[in-house]
Amino acid sequence: MDRLTAFGLVAVSLMLVCYALEDRSRWWVLGFAGACALGSTYGFLQGAWPFGVVEAIWSLVALRRWATLR
Repeated sequence: MDRLTAFGLVAVSLMLVCYALEDRSRWWVLGFAGACALGSTYGFLQGAWPFGVVEAIWSLVALRRWATLR
């Protein structure tokens, strides 16, 4: 497994964990937003720009949700 693939695996794993724990605290929502940003970065780095764009949008949606949970 090369470093880029490992980075993608970590990003997607963090997304899964944060998504599963979102109901426990608003900070998990922020973690999900950050993990989506990492997933977006991975998508662009590997050349799958549609994946990168969708993950960037999810990151913005999660940031908005985090801001409204105060």
